[in-house]
Amino acid sequence: MKVLVACEESQAVTIAFRKLGHEAFSCDILDCSGGHPEWHIKDDVLNHLDEDWNMMIAHPTCTRLANSGVRWLHTPPRGKTLDDMWHELYEGVKFYIALRDAPIEKKAIENSIMHKYARAMIGKINRQIVQPWWFGDRAFKATGLELFNLQELIPTNKLIPPKKGTEEYKEWSFIHRMSPGPDRTKLRSKTFPGIAAAMAEQWGAL
Repeated sequence: MKVLVACEESQAVTIAFRKLGHEAFSCDILDCSGGHPEWHIKDDVLNHLDEDWNMMIAHPTCTRLANSGVRWLHTPPRGKTLDDMWHELYEGVKFYIALRDAPIEKKAIENSIMHKYARAMIGKINRQIVQPWWFGDRAFKATGLELFNLQELIPTNKLIPPKKGTEEYKEWSFIHRMSPGPDRTKLRSKTFPGIAAAMAEQWGAL
């Protein structure tokens, strides 16, 4: 199967599919950090949607679409204007819709819990919400997947989450507790290995 993993520099999903014999390629405007540049297309993914792909798994940036950042559409951060914020929202919506409309039969598009403005522009999204701990990774990170001609992922190794307030709960919450820094966005966006493996094993078998 020929698989396009859009907006992925970590190559976590790409490598999981490659391990099972699929012809998978990551695509991102950044250099890849997964160690396999021969499997990486460094370019705007919109330039490659018309190629002969059997499946696309996309991880578009959700910074301006996410409900967690809706406040910036009313009070912009330092160095930005309201016009900047709304322009970035429109661009984010256009990009998401372009991925959704790609002429690829099987598609999964990752998305966050969106604010009302993004939902109104994009339209209804039927999605599955998964957690890393459903697939054996000790972490909390609700991940939405809008699926086209793909079945919902079935948990493979569901762990028992620790109780709130415990040190272990704090450890599982490292994504949300991550300190600001130049690599914060990149680190927070990486796909956990258990989810990547489940995608390859379950969707790659279709």
